[in-house]
Amino acid sequence: MSTIFIIHGVGGNPEENWFPWLKAELEKLGNKVIVPQFPTPEGQTLGNWLATLKNYEADLTPESILIGHSLGGCFILNLLERYPARAAFLVAPVFGILGNAFDEGMKTFAQREFNWPTILANCSHFEIFHSDNDPYVPLTKAEDLSKHLNTPVTLVPGGGHLNQSAGYTKFRELLERIPN
Repeated sequence: MSTIFIIHGVGGNPEENWFPWLKAELEKLGNKVIVPQFPTPEGQTLGNWLATLKNYEADLTPESILIGHSLGGCFILNLLERYPARAAFLVAPVFGILGNAFDEGMKTFAQREFNWPTILANCSHFEIFHSDNDPYVPLTKAEDLSKHLNTPVTLVPGGGHLNQSAGYTKFRELLERIPN
């Protein structure tokens, strides 16, 4: 049994996208799944999200598995500078400056220098999922991130932002890659 965290993105919540489906599927396999609600978009800062995570700190162990969508993927990078984890799955992850209206609200998370040696020391298994037509996060951002994490990008053709509005209420390809 693993403890698995699913982290939403900007304006998100635990009941959107493929999160409820994935949570149910992972729980059927005997895992403990935590899907916190983070302050967003109001109060959306790295400091506030880290403070919210303190409520779950006892469950965040070196054997935990982290799954993040969009800004949630970038939040995981920030977490891995502080906590070790078994694996990290980044879905349509935000990284750096995107050049769109979301940049200001993601500044404290994404527009900074990351401690890559610490991130890599704290997690040995990374996977990145991204589509070729994401309207918010360019594929080049995922490709840049993949170089830092020494892992390829799993390309999902026509997947948009891999969210509910792109038809993603289930995400079997992700489920199949999560270790038991």
